Amino acid sequence: MPGQVPGQAPAPFGQAAPGGVPQGAPQAAGVAAALQKYREAGTGQRWTQQNEKLVRVDLGVGAQPVLARQGSMVLYQGKVEFGYKGAGFQGRIVGNATGQEMQLMRCSGRGQVFLAEEGTHLHPIELQGDAICVSAENVLAFDETLQHEVRRIEGHGIPGGALFVMQFQGTGTVVVKTHGMPVVLPVTPTTFADCHAVVAWSAAAQAIVSSQVRLRGNASAGSTGESVNLQFRGAPGNFIVVQPFEV
Repeated sequence: MPGQVPGQAPAPFGQAAPGGVPQGAPQAAGVAAALQKYREAGTGQRWTQQNEKLVRVDLGVGAQPVLARQGSMVLYQGKVEFGYKGAGFQGRIVGNATGQEMQLMRCSGRGQVFLAEEGTHLHPIELQGDAICVSAENVLAFDETLQHEVRRIEGHGIPGGALFVMQFQGTGTVVVKTHGMPVVLPVTPTTFADCHAVVAWSAAAQAIVSSQVRLRGNASAGSTGESVNLQFRGAPGNFIVVQPFEV
C-alpha cells in the first residue's frame, strides 16, 4: 500500500501509516470548508430562514402546531407528526390562478421541519396583533395560533371567477412565497396591480376588481387583451406587496 513500509502491518483505521495519510480519511479535505457557507442556521427561534428559498420551523413542548402546504416538507428531524386536514377550509382552499384546491397538513410534535416549494422565495412575516391579507396562491405555511379566514373577491375576467385571499390576524408567523424578490409599496388612490402579481396587502385596505385593456406581450401585433387588475384604496400607512411575475 502507498505509504506503508514493506513488511509492516497496516495501521488501524483512521490512524496514519508511517509516511502517509490516515487510512480511511476523506481525500477531499477541502469539502467541509467549501460547504461551510451552506451550513444550517441555528438561531433558536421559532422560525428561521435558512436561505431565500428554505425555512425551518422548530416544534417543541408547549409550541402550537403549524399548518403548511402538503408536499412542502423537504426534511424533518425529531418526533414530528403530520396530519392531513379534512374537508372545508380546515384543510383546503381554492387556488386563485389554477382553481385547484390547496391541501394543508398539520405539523406537530417535537423537532424541526424544513419547508420549501418549487424554488420560490420565502418570507416569514411575524404578526403581533395586526392583520394582513395574502393571496391564497402565495401562502406556504402559518402558525395555527393565527386567526385565519378565506375572503372571496369576485370579478369578471378572473380565472375561476374569483380571487381567493386569506386574512391572518393575531400573534404568530405566516410564510409567504413569491416568484422572485417582491417589493412593498404604499397604497395610494391610484394604485392598480395585476391580480397575478399581487402577493399581499394591509387588511385595512380595500381591493376592488378593475379590468383594463392593454397590449399583451403574447398577443399578435395590433391586438389587445384584457388584464384583470385590482385597485387598492386605504388610509395612509396601508401597503401592497407585489412580485415580479404575472401570467
